[in-house]
Amino acid sequence: MFGNFFKPKNLDTHRVPPGQVLTEKFPVLTYGPTPTVRPEEVRFEIKGQVEEPKTLSWADLMALPQSNLTADFHCVTRWSKLDVQWSGIRVPDLMQQVKLKPQARAVLVHCYGGYTTNLTLEDFLLEQNLLAHTLFGQPIPRDHGGPLRLVVPHLYAWKSAKWVRALEFLDKEELGFWEVNGYHRRGDPWKEERFSD
Repeated sequence: MFGNFFKPKNLDTHRVPPGQVLTEKFPVLTYGPTPTVRPEEVRFEIKGQVEEPKTLSWADLMALPQSNLTADFHCVTRWSKLDVQWSGIRVPDLMQQVKLKPQARAVLVHCYGGYTTNLTLEDFLLEQNLLAHTLFGQPIPRDHGGPLRLVVPHLYAWKSAKWVRALEFLDKEELGFWEVNGYHRRGDPWKEERFSD
């Protein structure tokens, strides 16, 4: 069974963080029920420490500049998938619509289904981060977070939150669902930041 699931360990090892094993498949890991949200139902909120809160419709999001991203994807459960192809809105392009208040320091990502995860502004605002709607040229399937998920390739995959519905900017970091339940507050795969101390 595992011989078909995992690639040999010595393939592309320079791209695989410590403790990870490559897979060709794209496993689905979800806590709780999988939400059903149609694109036309999306109401994407930007709130908190911003000068003007916003709610963007799917049409509003599609009107923003669109970009492609190919990035490696590392799950805290120890699998990695290389060269995952996403399309969507780069976080810096999204943030052209937003004026943060000077006290903004972090963001809490809210998702349909009640899930949250936290990021510092430094981690969130990076050029490669994407609000993705497309996976390998097709709309992201529900079980992979469609219609809209955040992709933060430099951190473990739980930070790439599925079914995103809001960004709440905060004046101090507030832990999200997995972080409150024992996962590391940041989650750098290259440092094996899997769990809190």
